[in-house]
Amino acid sequence: MMWDGLVVVDKPTGFTSHDVVAKLRKIYGQRRVGHAGTLDPDATGVLLVGLGRVTRLLKYLQASGKEYRADVRFGVATSTLDAAGDVLDRQEMELTRAEVEQAATRFVGDIEQVPPMVSAIKVGGRRLHDLARRGEEVDRAPRPVHIERLEVEEFEPGPYPLATVFVECGSGTYIRTLAADLGAALGGAAHIETLRRLRVGTYGLDEALTLDVIESDPSAAVRPPADAVRDLEMLEVDADSQRAILHGMTFPAGALGESGPGPFAVIGDHSELLAVYERRRGGVKPSVVIAQVAQ
Repeated sequence: MMWDGLVVVDKPTGFTSHDVVAKLRKIYGQRRVGHAGTLDPDATGVLLVGLGRVTRLLKYLQASGKEYRADVRFGVATSTLDAAGDVLDRQEMELTRAEVEQAATRFVGDIEQVPPMVSAIKVGGRRLHDLARRGEEVDRAPRPVHIERLEVEEFEPGPYPLATVFVECGSGTYIRTLAADLGAALGGAAHIETLRRLRVGTYGLDEALTLDVIESDPSAAVRPPADAVRDLEMLEVDADSQRAILHGMTFPAGALGESGPGPFAVIGDHSELLAVYERRRGGVKPSVVIAQVAQ
């Protein structure tokens, strides 16, 4: 059986995002599995995994906003900007909670980040983490990101203070870089000790399942394709439009009743996701057609 759907995973520590994909390939007995939004191996929390045709929808989930809770240790710099790396420097930092909170305000809004060397992005056709494993470091251009909220929830003073922070941010934000930059703004160093992703789009931890739970009842863990695009504007269409959509027809603007900027999740009978359409050159065209024409 080929599964087409979304699985909301509570990723455990010690697993890479690819490890989770490999595990679900075994559980569901299929190769066509992918994830949206990489989590570091030591990080835990919400990881969205697509099965079958839903892998084509992951780009919409990838772009969703996210929430995290992180423990930030000040005064210690590591090679990976988290607790998994080698300690590069250790200098005591006497800080107060008020000082950390004040510094945090500088990072709220539109900012730029330099991607860490342990990230999966490519520079010159090579992934940074592959270069980092070989001991190489290359220049990385800053990238714009958006931080909606950065709040200090708890604070432990001392020579190496520990702050628990809540982060609400846009796609592409590196929390480990945010922690290091926060340390630098306070005149020292910092790294992430623990990181948990609380939300991706509207998917929170309350909907996430552990790998053991998924393995115990695989079918119950699969959400229908329409649920994978529930954050998009929904368009319900009639039977005539459904037939045209299944063949990838382009429509004039407004023909499907769309009003927003898009993209649009097009829904047919029985709440079935037919396709995702986007505005292009004055019309609406299919970006992804999910449903199949009956043979």
